[in-house]
Amino acid sequence: MAVKIDDVARVAGVSKTTVSRVLNNRGYLSEKTIKKVHDAMEKLNYQPNAVARQLYKKETKLVGLIFPTVDNPFFGQLVASLEKRLFDAGFKVLIGNSMNDSLKEETYLKELISNQVDGLIVGAQNRGIDEYHKANLPIVAIDRVMNEDIPVIASDNYMGGKLATELLINSGATHIMNTDGPVNLETPAHRRREAYEDVMKKHNMIPHTYLVDFSWDIDRKKQEIEKMFAMYPDMNGIFVTNDMDAALVWQTATRLGYQVPEDLKIVGYDGANTTRVLLPELTTIEQPVEEMSKIAVDTLIARINGNETPLEQIIPVKVWKGKSI
Repeated sequence: MAVKIDDVARVAGVSKTTVSRVLNNRGYLSEKTIKKVHDAMEKLNYQPNAVARQLYKKETKLVGLIFPTVDNPFFGQLVASLEKRLFDAGFKVLIGNSMNDSLKEETYLKELISNQVDGLIVGAQNRGIDEYHKANLPIVAIDRVMNEDIPVIASDNYMGGKLATELLINSGATHIMNTDGPVNLETPAHRRREAYEDVMKKHNMIPHTYLVDFSWDIDRKKQEIEKMFAMYPDMNGIFVTNDMDAALVWQTATRLGYQVPEDLKIVGYDGANTTRVLLPELTTIEQPVEEMSKIAVDTLIARINGNETPLEQIIPVKVWKGKSI
C-alpha cells in the first residue's frame, strides 16, 4: 500500500500542511520541525508525488512589502505606487512597517513567508536576519544591501549627494554640514554622504557629518538637531539626506532666529509629492519614485517567473529648486 502524505504527518506529529511546506521549501519552519518530517519520510520510505508538488507550488498572487514606515512621505508614496502596480499586475499586497527594528522586521518576514507570498519587495533591512537567506523566495530590495543574490533598485545616491553639495557651494555657503544615519545600516543611501565628502574635499572644505538616525522619534531628532546648531554655530549650509529631517532643520533654524536662505541654506533629499505640496520652498534632490516602483515590480515579476535580472539598477535623480538656497 502506497505511503501517503497523511502517514508522514501522523508519524512526524505535524499537520499535512506542514509536511507540504517542508517538501516544497515554502514558509518559515524550524530546523526541529524539518528534521521530524524528514525522519518520518525516511522511516516510511515516502516518495513525494511530483504532480502533487507541482500543484502545491501554484502562485498565491500575494506579494509582501516590508518598509521602515509609511508615515514618511517618500516611503508612503513608494508603497502606494508599488501596491497599485502590483494590483494592476494581478497581485494582492501585504504590508509590514518595521521602523528599522530587527525584531519587528523578522516577525513580519516570518508572517509573510508563512502566508505563502510569491515574493517580497523590501526597503527596510537588518542584514543579520537569517530568514532572508532561508526564504527561498524572489526578493527585490529598494535602497538596501541585503546579500549578493538580491537585486537592488536605487536612485543615483552619489550623484544626488554631489548635486546637493555643489548647489550649496555655488550659492555661497562656506561652512556646510551633512546629516546621515543610521550608520550601521548597509544602504546605497550612504553614497550621498560619500559624495558630500568628496565634493567638500575637492573644494578644500572640511566635511562634517552629524548623525540623525532615521528610526528616532521626532522629539529625539529635534533635540539632536538643536545640539548640532550649538556644536556648529558657524554652519551656513546643510545637506540633509531626507526631506523630513530637512523640514525639522528648517523649523529649528527659524526657532533659533536664523533666516533661510540668508543665514542658512538647506538642501534635502527625496522630493516626494507630499513634501513638494506642503514645503515647496525646500530645495531637494528628487528621487524618481514612480520609475523606481516600476523597475522594482518588473524585476520581482521577472524573478517570480524564474528569469535573471541585474543585481543593481541605478535611476537618475534631478533637482527640485525651491527657495532654501
